[in-house]
Amino acid sequence: MTASQKTCWVLTDGRPGNENQCLGLAEAVGLPITVKRVRTRAPWRWLPPRLCFGALRSLAHGSDPVDPPWPDLLVATGRQSVAIAAAVRRASGGKTVAVQIQSPHISLNAFDLVVTPRHDQLSGENVMATRGSLHRVTPQLLERAAEAYRDTLARLPNPKVAVLIGGTNKCYEFSPAIASSLSAQLKALAHNAGAGLMITASRRTGAENEKTLRRELTGPGIAFWDGSGDNPYFGYLASADAIIVTCDSVNMVSEACATGKPVHVVMLEGGNAKFSRFHQGLAEDGITRPFNGRLEHWDYSPFNDTLEVAERVKRLLAAKT
Repeated sequence: MTASQKTCWVLTDGRPGNENQCLGLAEAVGLPITVKRVRTRAPWRWLPPRLCFGALRSLAHGSDPVDPPWPDLLVATGRQSVAIAAAVRRASGGKTVAVQIQSPHISLNAFDLVVTPRHDQLSGENVMATRGSLHRVTPQLLERAAEAYRDTLARLPNPKVAVLIGGTNKCYEFSPAIASSLSAQLKALAHNAGAGLMITASRRTGAENEKTLRRELTGPGIAFWDGSGDNPYFGYLASADAIIVTCDSVNMVSEACATGKPVHVVMLEGGNAKFSRFHQGLAEDGITRPFNGRLEHWDYSPFNDTLEVAERVKRLLAAKT
């Protein structure tokens, strides 16, 4: 069977952060992709994955079907995907190469490969530890995005700075005080240092914090996405000379570090041991630096864990042929 005849499922709960990791890996492997978004019904949705027996019967109304013929490659992530992915591998008689992204919290032997960031400190023969999260950022994607937004962003002065703002989650709080302080720092970059700012915020930023940012960050040298139309996120990454990103998202920081451009991290209130290990590792590798209100310039080799994992997956597929 040729590569073009092999099939790949991406199995997730549909959350963009999860789905993009799976899509990034599947695209790097290069097989035709079918996306399966799943939701489980009671009692399965309440149970930990290790207790989800009969997982293929657990799908709720509105889920995509999970039926044979089984794929050659299954890439999955998210709590609701774990038991289903393991069940597909069993049902295929081991013919499906099952790759689980993030710790599955069940036996690692249920999968051909488990991919987790090194700050999770998970180990095993079939575990591949990455520096950050998998993603879809490639030189080819950035080249296309830069061309698509060239005219739109041409009015902004240089250096152009992508500002990626997340927000409050289980570990961090994006407080009004930080929103005010960050607004002042970015305003100084734009008005005193002459930088062009390309800003995106997320739903987790919070209405009041975003209101503060938008009120303070206006002017001809600032592009602040209003949430309408296509998301310019990749266009901003591609067009930037430097990147400022909040610390709350491993995905956003990893995508920024795939560009090879200076990545300045804005620390929020809170955190935990895993996030600390993640940020400390990137800083020690010379990839990121904290944002202190000014731009710095340094060089590093952009890391792309996605391509390294894809090569291992290709070897697993070849071994099944």
